[in-house]
Amino acid sequence: MIGRKGSRGFPGKNTYKVLGRALCEYPLIAAKKSKFIDKIYVATDCNKIKKISSKYNVEFIDRPKKLNTNKALADHAFEYSYEQVKKKNTKKIELVVLLFANAPTINFKLIDQGITLLKKKKSFDSAVSTSVYNMWSPLRARKLASDGSLKPFVNFNYFGNPKTLNCDRDSQGDIHFADMSLSVVRPKCLENLKDGLLPQRWMGKKIMPIRSWGGCDVDYKWQIPGVEHWLITNGFKRK
Repeated sequence: MIGRKGSRGFPGKNTYKVLGRALCEYPLIAAKKSKFIDKIYVATDCNKIKKISSKYNVEFIDRPKKLNTNKALADHAFEYSYEQVKKKNTKKIELVVLLFANAPTINFKLIDQGITLLKKKKSFDSAVSTSVYNMWSPLRARKLASDGSLKPFVNFNYFGNPKTLNCDRDSQGDIHFADMSLSVVRPKCLENLKDGLLPQRWMGKKIMPIRSWGGCDVDYKWQIPGVEHWLITNGFKRK
């Protein structure tokens, strides 16, 4: 699990409490309950995350300063952390479960499902949690042009015949977003990071979905009610 101190959009998000637990606890609870995970590592520069995580029998990886800035990419934080884990273990690493401290919409069932899928389907590089968000179809995306007007973010021709397009959110079929709650990857994905697909190169090239709903990594406080709803629906009670 990776998570650093400092956030512009939502200061203190990783340790913000929902249902009486810090956001960073939910990925650890899921990992702890998984029947497959052998070791849990937390890569952070945050003493508060370390204090909270210590009760889950984890090992810590200190992230270097260059990976603790607002410009640092999760790609490189995962890559660095994996290299440190390899140094700590002589045993061959079969799979790596990648988690975010600010992604609490996760449970052990999703983790075990992802691991089971990759064990069965050897041709896939990774299995990642996805949520269907048709309301955020690329067809609806806009960007601000230099003249102050809103223009299509993606050329409509990429969606087929523009004459067949409409405002129905479901008209393009289900839109699967990697919701950042979980990525189960083969070691080669982190060993050959440059070969992975954008924007999350750690997922490799051939990616399999772990179907979820309402998943997200929290970047803004307005997301908290949705997270609380997800947790309660999935059996969590207020502590």
